Amino acid sequence: MKRKIFSTAALVCCFMICLAAVVADLSGKWTGSLTTPDGNQFPLNYTFKVDGDKLTGTGESPQGAVNLTNGKIKSDSLTFALDVNGVAVIHTGKYFSEGDSVSLNIDYQGMKFHTTLKRFIEK
Repeated sequence: MKRKIFSTAALVCCFMICLAAVVADLSGKWTGSLTTPDGNQFPLNYTFKVDGDKLTGTGESPQGAVNLTNGKIKSDSLTFALDVNGVAVIHTGKYFSEGDSVSLNIDYQGMKFHTTLKRFIEK
């Protein structure tokens, strides 16, 4: 009986460590671009910080940098908002560790956009 309990506890610990490693990899700088309906592209840069299930950091565009609010992370899913001139821009997405990318859906006052972020690697 003790062996079964120990084995179960060990498996749970391994699972939690693997999950923490996946989530922790989201921390860092990410870059991408957003294409508007008229074809213009805007560069986007994000810096994510993960603390448990809380996501913080900043988002930066040509208009400037703003802090992430209401950031949450659960497994490989993330949500946060950016306050852009008094408007909450809602971001929802998924983190793909195998491709080192983040797929983001952005809702700006009912207009829906999609972008893919890649980890920023300084040269």
